[in-house]
Amino acid sequence: MSELKKGSKKLLNAWAFYDWANSVYTLTIASSIFPIFYSALFVSQVEKTVPAFGMVFKSTALITYVTAFTFLVVAFTSPILSGIADYVGNKKSFMKFFCYVGGLGCIGLYWFSLESIHLSLLFYFMGLIGYWGSLVFYNSYLPDIAFPEQQDSISAKGFSLGYFGSVLLLVLNLAMVMFPNFFHIADNIGENGEILETAAQVGMRYSFIMVGLWWILFSQYTFRVLPEGVKKGGKVTKDVVFNGLKELRQVWHQLKQNLRLKRYLVAFFVFSMAVQTIMLVAVYFGEEEIAWGDDDAKTFGLIVSILVIQLVAIIGALITSLASSKFGNIKTLIAINFFWMLLCFYAYFMETPFQFYIAAGFVGLVMGGVQALARSTYSKFLPETEDTTSYFSFYDVAEKIGIVIGMVIFATIDQVTGSMRNAILFLVVFFVAGIVLLFRVPRLDEKNKA
Repeated sequence: MSELKKGSKKLLNAWAFYDWANSVYTLTIASSIFPIFYSALFVSQVEKTVPAFGMVFKSTALITYVTAFTFLVVAFTSPILSGIADYVGNKKSFMKFFCYVGGLGCIGLYWFSLESIHLSLLFYFMGLIGYWGSLVFYNSYLPDIAFPEQQDSISAKGFSLGYFGSVLLLVLNLAMVMFPNFFHIADNIGENGEILETAAQVGMRYSFIMVGLWWILFSQYTFRVLPEGVKKGGKVTKDVVFNGLKELRQVWHQLKQNLRLKRYLVAFFVFSMAVQTIMLVAVYFGEEEIAWGDDDAKTFGLIVSILVIQLVAIIGALITSLASSKFGNIKTLIAINFFWMLLCFYAYFMETPFQFYIAAGFVGLVMGGVQALARSTYSKFLPETEDTTSYFSFYDVAEKIGIVIGMVIFATIDQVTGSMRNAILFLVVFFVAGIVLLFRVPRLDEKNKA
């Protein structure tokens, strides 16, 4: 088909539709059903450990380490790959590659087992790196397909499509888990008549296949409409390969001349470590540390908690937006960090399902707006420049390296002490440091409200 003009409605909608395709990964795999499924594999164990890579890991520590490693790979490869894609003009090919790697990884999770833990973790790695890798190229398309005055609205449309699409599939998947008989899903019975796996767990495995197929199939419309990229010609030389890293180094040198931006980015780096870590381990924490009673009550309780977080997050985003417009971005971020700090103290002591539901509600409240507010604050502090892409690339790499550090610290404390409670309590240090660093950020004038 002929290439559409920049700013055309069909092109913008096709770009936004990729959110509909890939957001099911974050909600079903990263945040809800897979953590419940993974934890269920250890239900018969007292110590909940698994041998892998020549060591014996606590179950939650192992998945946290693998997650951290994946983010480390993305952080260091994305600037290199995006630089090559921009030069060669084939960013769609890179985006397709990561999409298919991620989708196939999700499908592969159907065969996840402790007996083949290394292959299973490879599938998990594929899903995670596929999502974040494709997102790098997806985001880089925005200035190519939309004019500046269109970018905010089409980004919001993509977020909305992603939210509704992912919730739609999640509700179906949760129904399969909670009411497997309705979907004719039966227990997995062994040769001696013993139950190897409950119908709910089998339903979870089916949901992984559905996520992978949803992601791959719905992305086809986006791939059909988006342009391949703008070719700059020439061979891919050493300079081209490392151009992305050179740009990041240039941004770092420029940051040294901008006190406000530098101090804010350091503060963001610190508190983002803790925020992202909590959001990635919340379901694992609830599964291990809360006294649910039995396995059915645990599955139902975690599902309810996930839905509570998603619903409250909408309200939280609205409250955060109103607060930042009235009190300014920095003051609002300080308040949110203080709130997260209190949540860590609360999480350390909570034991009952009801207490966990309360925590889920408050997590949703502050989760809904902190990421968007952190990014918009960074955008406000940027100097007058046309090269915003390099600045945001630096921001994304900083965020991912922060996730790696936060997850490694969390996993190590969990592994050494044997308790996720100690690990969650330690995150208070990052929130306290984040608050102190935010107070040191020079204020803008009242007109800019930051």
